[in-house]
Amino acid sequence: MSARVIVVTSGKGGVGKTTSTANIAVALAKLGKKVVAIDTDIGLRNLDMVMGLESRVVFNLIDVIEKNCKLNQALVRDKRVPTLHLLPAAQTRTKDAISPQQMEELCEQMRPDFDFVILDCPAGIEGGFKNAASGADEALVVTTPDPPAVRDADRIIGMLESMGKAPINLIINRFRMSMVKNNEMLSQNDILDVLSVKLIGIVPEDVNIIKASNFGEPLTFAPSSPAGQAYNDIAARLLGENVPLMKLDAYKSNGLFSGLKKMLGI
Repeated sequence: MSARVIVVTSGKGGVGKTTSTANIAVALAKLGKKVVAIDTDIGLRNLDMVMGLESRVVFNLIDVIEKNCKLNQALVRDKRVPTLHLLPAAQTRTKDAISPQQMEELCEQMRPDFDFVILDCPAGIEGGFKNAASGADEALVVTTPDPPAVRDADRIIGMLESMGKAPINLIINRFRMSMVKNNEMLSQNDILDVLSVKLIGIVPEDVNIIKASNFGEPLTFAPSSPAGQAYNDIAARLLGENVPLMKLDAYKSNGLFSGLKKMLGI
């Protein structure tokens, strides 16, 4: 066993990066893979709450790095899916408490024991992003279908490419076809024309996401959820399965796309 180490990142905060990390980790574990989700957003940890594991956290990522505990003491096993684990971030430290080299060493330490190491990365392009991405082989970039998020995703993709991360796959989150048809939201083609990376999944807007986050129940536990099914499909594609994307109209929302091109200078 040698884990694939994947960083889940975004240029803009609030696009659903942590929710995506939790749901993809659960979906992969449900498919029989041994998975660890690592919260690298030091000082602002949320992954433990989204996964419903906050009450069982004793040690954290920094405790492992500083050798205050062993790795297996800090890992929280999800009792709902025994092959799923969480390594939480520290709440009372800053993002410079870990270096890129230490993150690389931690990921290497985990490779023999897991199939997937999923890194929930801080939003933006500062040190927290660089620390998390340094340990990864490949990346999932999450964006919402609005010009500011796509513009920031474009910059993140450029940085990941300069770091040699491959493949870089795209997740479009909170997609609403009704808004695309009314020229109020970018279409998938608009976004792909700008970002030029492979689309691995489109997650529709789902009112259940907020409820799921509040109760620590990722939507991949709920088979009737459209967003949950989208994340299950993404997990299957990560494993090489040929799963069709959700059927969406393939046309451009020209007004928004023209504005986005102007913003990006293309």
